[in-house]
Amino acid sequence: MAVVSRMLPTEVSDAAIIERSLREPEDFAAVFHRYYAPIHGFAAQRLGPALADDVAAETFLIAFDRRERYDLSRADARPWLYGIASNLIARHHRAEVRQYRALARTATGEVAESHADRVVTRLDAEAHRGPLMAALAKIAGGDRDVLLLVAWAELTSEEAGEALGIPAGTARSRLHRARKKLRAAMGRTEPTTEEDY
Repeated sequence: MAVVSRMLPTEVSDAAIIERSLREPEDFAAVFHRYYAPIHGFAAQRLGPALADDVAAETFLIAFDRRERYDLSRADARPWLYGIASNLIARHHRAEVRQYRALARTATGEVAESHADRVVTRLDAEAHRGPLMAALAKIAGGDRDVLLLVAWAELTSEEAGEALGIPAGTARSRLHRARKKLRAAMGRTEPTTEEDY
């Protein structure tokens, strides 16, 4: 029997790794290695780098402690992990809103990279950053959670619902409401894609 750490990430489902970790706890490290960077990045986008380390680490501690309750019929653990991270981020709601308000005020981010092909994209993004962050600060927490799980964590609305423990229809409604508020804040009245509905 091959050891999980020697296998490519696509060879074994998350559920199989989690199930195996019930007997061999060190095998849970494979889930950590697969998802730590995306979970950390998601937390950093939501709360800033100062809190991201703590949120990401605590996400995996909680996941490890609760792995015996994981629904093994779900091969992909991303929604479960993002759900844990979202719950931890909710504890830091004030910090998240302060982060968006601060970014809206500054409307600038990191120093622009020296690559000429990225300058135009960055300038366009910087022009929209302030209003976007201000709009995110005003969106209700539940709506914002679904929106950011879809936009930043790249989950589907169904996976976002699973992550947050809400029905898929509720997740779609929250996503639609959040997108509508963002469009209004950005001065756009028409959806940009069919997915906006």
